[in-house]
Amino acid sequence: MIRIFIGFDPRETVAWHVLTHSILARSSLPVSFTPLALNNLQGLMWRESNPLQSTQFSFSRFLTPYLSGYEGWSLFMDCDMLVQDDIAKLWALRDDKYAVMCVQHNHQPKETIKFLGAPQTPYAKKNWSSVMLFNNAKCRALTPEYVNNASGLELHQFKWLDDDAMIGSLPPEWNHLVDYDAPNSQASNVHFTLGGPYFNEYIGCEYSDQWLNEKEMMLRVDQRE
Repeated sequence: MIRIFIGFDPRETVAWHVLTHSILARSSLPVSFTPLALNNLQGLMWRESNPLQSTQFSFSRFLTPYLSGYEGWSLFMDCDMLVQDDIAKLWALRDDKYAVMCVQHNHQPKETIKFLGAPQTPYAKKNWSSVMLFNNAKCRALTPEYVNNASGLELHQFKWLDDDAMIGSLPPEWNHLVDYDAPNSQASNVHFTLGGPYFNEYIGCEYSDQWLNEKEMMLRVDQRE
């Protein structure tokens, strides 16, 4: 069973469901989905909203190891994604010598605003935390108390680890940044980090046709004649 935790923001509900459909449609292994919705995390997330956070799951993602009982492995993903490959291929890349594994972008955005007027904040290791394979037993520092009290940079820059050597690298095709990375028709996981085709302002972005087609497939109902 592949345990997948996906960030949930009510402004991007359709994105969450299209992502889960894209995973289910291609996975060769059983999967389980847990939405990291704030209304489901009462008593676990109590920190005040930060004006710099662009989504409601900016910090709740780091509860994944706790919610997994610090056992086995779990996968976290942002909801603004589209998987075009078998998620079991990503799952197979787990390496027990690491505490967490991610695509290690050198992402240096030049714009100051992204979707829904959210501020675009540059920092080292930006977008590393948008897809994370957690080796949960090695992430015991991520308690609810720590997640609620640590700074955003402490969390997103993996300062809860003793050493960056505990961060493993994943292939870039598993977190393709739309309109930042060079176009890649073979990207395994497409990340609409600036804003996806579910927002009118980004309806013509790279991979918008594929996302809209996935949405139609998700809504399909076959009628018997």
